[in-house]
Amino acid sequence: MDNNTSLKDGDYCKVTSGTHKGKQGRERDIHTSKTGHITITVEQDDHTRFKTLARNVEIVKL
Repeated sequence: MDNNTSLKDGDYCKVTSGTHKGKQGRERDIHTSKTGHITITVEQDDHTRFKTLARNVEIVKL
């Protein structure tokens, strides 16, 4: 994701790269690590959660 300033808890997103590519769900728990990387938890519709880097996601307009 190019502009991480637009991330908001609850936004619907799709993972565009990385291990979880193709999965989608609601953004939860946005966190900036000590090294400056922004990580998020994505909660899928079936309530399964996974963590990914914010740069790997794209916000989906519903």
